[in-house]
Amino acid sequence: MRTLKNILAAIFAFWALITFILTFLIIFIPSMISWLIPNPAGQKYFIGVSRIWMSVWLTITGCSYRVKGTKNFIKGETYIVTCNHNSLLDVPLSSPFIPGANKTIAKSTFVKVPIFGFFYMRGSVLVNRKSETSRRQSFDKMKNVLKQGMHMCIYPEGTRNRTTEPLKKFHDGAFRLAVDTKKSIIPSVIFNTKKVLPPEKSFWFWPGRVEIHFLSPISSIGKTSDELKDEVFNKMKEYYLKESH
Repeated sequence: MRTLKNILAAIFAFWALITFILTFLIIFIPSMISWLIPNPAGQKYFIGVSRIWMSVWLTITGCSYRVKGTKNFIKGETYIVTCNHNSLLDVPLSSPFIPGANKTIAKSTFVKVPIFGFFYMRGSVLVNRKSETSRRQSFDKMKNVLKQGMHMCIYPEGTRNRTTEPLKKFHDGAFRLAVDTKKSIIPSVIFNTKKVLPPEKSFWFWPGRVEIHFLSPISSIGKTSDELKDEVFNKMKEYYLKESH
């Protein structure tokens, strides 16, 4: 049975990859129109196209999806959205479904991918984690994103969680950014992406239900970055353990 499941998972992975490429080519030119529109309107348009793309792609790969808690985003307010990170599927489930214009902090290496790099660049604040200069510059760019009235989506675990714990230890960046800009954080918990696209397996995809839940905002006012980090970590962990299924 395990061998059969692995064979089926490889077939599903091939289907997921082919449909990802084909649907991307369809939406590529419409998404690039966003470069001609000033932000935040241009980014809002880009996110709208991305949401349509991901809704279609998830459906044709056999993945149902659920987005919960969008009411926690108050119109006119700008937030830092923190997400747990279990799988490569987390980004397609998070940024496109965050209400309104937003950008994601992301590794600069993917910009080198032909054609896709332009799309990736439009949706991201790029950072080379090996460069101290790049990390400093990305921090300033994230501040600018917030100043322009866009949300900033950050994965405080840094890399995918390959442990058996609900969450890995958080890095400081998202919380320093919140304290410096006096922005609230919306903790967000992603479920089941590790089951669909496990980080430890190559060319393996198993259709299933994936979810992202946006929790109530946590204010940064009057808190240190460490206090804020602990509060967000505990809230996300508690919610993950309560809602995991």
